[in-house]
Amino acid sequence: MIKCVILDDELLAISYLKLLCEDIENVEVVKAFNDPTQFLKEIETIDCDICILDIEMPGINGLQVAALIPNSKKIIFTTAYKEYAAEAFDLNVVDYVRKPIKKDRLVQAFEKAKELIQATSKKDFIEWNTNIGKTIIFTEQIIYIKTSEIDSRDKDILLKDGSLIVLKNLNFKNLLEMLPSKDFTQINKKEIIALSTITIFTSNEIVTKISIDGEHSLKLQVGETYKLSLMEKLGK
Repeated sequence: MIKCVILDDELLAISYLKLLCEDIENVEVVKAFNDPTQFLKEIETIDCDICILDIEMPGINGLQVAALIPNSKKIIFTTAYKEYAAEAFDLNVVDYVRKPIKKDRLVQAFEKAKELIQATSKKDFIEWNTNIGKTIIFTEQIIYIKTSEIDSRDKDILLKDGSLIVLKNLNFKNLLEMLPSKDFTQINKKEIIALSTITIFTSNEIVTKISIDGEHSLKLQVGETYKLSLMEKLGK
């Protein structure tokens, strides 16, 4: 059963969304809000998996609300406006559903949510859609992850055997929740590294065991924002 909370400033929109959710198997609406401030006061204590947030609201919008929600709770955005899609994806978002909402589109969003919730509960492997179909990847085989240069929504994963797999439509925030935090760390906006591959760490750079041409080791820049976390994980 997926438990969800709804936030929308329009009461009619809430009623309609509740009816849609209640008509979807294994989905339960545990509470609904039309006030973002009240929602934020209560959300940490509510037992739920998904927050369905409207983006366009007076005072504080859905994007601002999402940034204040605990990472353990996944987000589905609803809006009549398409221009928020890129910004929404940078948050802990499962899906972005355009209004007027149709049941089959909402079902698709919940399917993605279910997949993500199941994936985050398994710390020894990732199960996700990739360039070769739905794939199970054991986390102990992963040594390096970077944002795809072809599509920034995708992530390239390098395995110990040198093979490369592309995770489709997955942001770093959700990906990091799937990985054992003691074994991986994000080092800048576009890269995650397995701690076991690091051989040298300077003030703003790491040298890894990963060979780029059979002779030279891969060197990566460490962003200022990520430096403290990396030092803590390395025991520095």
